[in-house]
Amino acid sequence: MEQQPTLNEHNKQEYPPMHTCEHIINQTMIRLFGCGRSIAAHIERKKSKLDYRLEQQPTEEDARRLEEAVNEVIGRHLDVTTEFITQEEARGRFDLKRLPDDASQTVRIVKVGDYDECLCIGTHVANTAEIGTFRIISHDWDEAEKRWRIRFKLVSPA
Repeated sequence: MEQQPTLNEHNKQEYPPMHTCEHIINQTMIRLFGCGRSIAAHIERKKSKLDYRLEQQPTEEDARRLEEAVNEVIGRHLDVTTEFITQEEARGRFDLKRLPDDASQTVRIVKVGDYDECLCIGTHVANTAEIGTFRIISHDWDEAEKRWRIRFKLVSPA
């Protein structure tokens, strides 16, 4: 019988469909805009927001492209799996800057099919078919910060 590694405590219970969608949005932002993962996140059941650092203000067309691309990935019905590795194995493969100083030596990788993988201790759906439809509610640009904030919700699957 395989034993689960001991990980750090997690202080928040995410809504799994929304949290898994966050992973897909992050990877889609990387692919469409060449930016990093979100610089700030507030993920809730009814609506959520993510902030990204970009060089220039995205257009309405960019927002529509993001929405379409995320929904295309959700529609692939990808399995969401986990893998446990050591921090040493993760070094160079993942950004470890967000790990707390007292993080366990074992870290968990969450994979959304072959589309995204990242360090995460949150809760997720088993398959992207459980997410629903991603909808951008609004978005705004802060020129001084070079920050794009998107607010979004999920429409439950039928």
